[in-house]
Amino acid sequence: MKTTDEPIFVEDVEGSARPAAYYLAESRDGLYVPYLLRTPADEGRFPFVFLAYGNGGGGIGWLREWTRTRSSIMERLLAAGYACGWGRYRTEVDLGFNRGGPLMVDARQGMEVMNRSPLEFEDELAILRHVARHPQVDAGNLGHVGVSHAGEMLFKLASRYPGILRAGVASEPANHEFLDLRMSDAAPVNPETGLRDIEEMQMRDPAWVRSRTNLPVARERIAPIDVPILVMGRDGDHLQGIFRLSYELLRESGKEASWVTWDHPLHGYLFPASSDGATARPDQVQEDAIEGVIAFLDRHMNPRR
Repeated sequence: MKTTDEPIFVEDVEGSARPAAYYLAESRDGLYVPYLLRTPADEGRFPFVFLAYGNGGGGIGWLREWTRTRSSIMERLLAAGYACGWGRYRTEVDLGFNRGGPLMVDARQGMEVMNRSPLEFEDELAILRHVARHPQVDAGNLGHVGVSHAGEMLFKLASRYPGILRAGVASEPANHEFLDLRMSDAAPVNPETGLRDIEEMQMRDPAWVRSRTNLPVARERIAPIDVPILVMGRDGDHLQGIFRLSYELLRESGKEASWVTWDHPLHGYLFPASSDGATARPDQVQEDAIEGVIAFLDRHMNPRR
């Protein structure tokens, strides 16, 4: 009988000698979330880097597409000695982190009852715990590279569940919820859904963002973080002030944090894309950014030890 510790299928990755194995991890409420695992070799134990992008949704089809079109970041990690893979998780709940509070689990009629549903970053936690059981993964050496909303998910994960990660990279982290940012006049509410429209809000100035941040709450959330974090900005991005303030508050709280910002036209520049399935060709800025990320991971995860 097949178990969730075995891949549901394995397939080759075009242009690469290393295949992708697809798994299902059981989330906290019993549903399953997919991820893939690639290792640098058939034998050995390797640190693992979780790759995440955006707000969630999708499933195995999304993973296969991103493996096909965004393989260059994985190839670079594999060459550097890291196991790695994309993961997918449930869709973001607007203000779910703010309103839901910590996940509490109790018992009822011999089974579990929760105060809320798990959120997307808790699906990441389920994946990380699942991949840690793999015999080729160094369970004490897990990293996280998240872009955009997934950068904010890194902050949430590290805050609510310290001790899981060895290193984290938050590229263009959309941390407006994590910072409890007041933005009623900057992000209008969609009258049809009641949800905020944050696509075009202008948050370029860190001082202006700081003035709208609930600093006591932000610092309380940062306090448990025990993982070094590289925060990556993007010159000219309309949320650059959020990116920078996230780094500043980490440093002010005594956390191990680094900052870098790059001038690039693409949101999500850290994950170069190819539309034709061939390995993407990063431009020089992307090459330098990826090299910097791997150097950061090497300092804290040391795959060659």
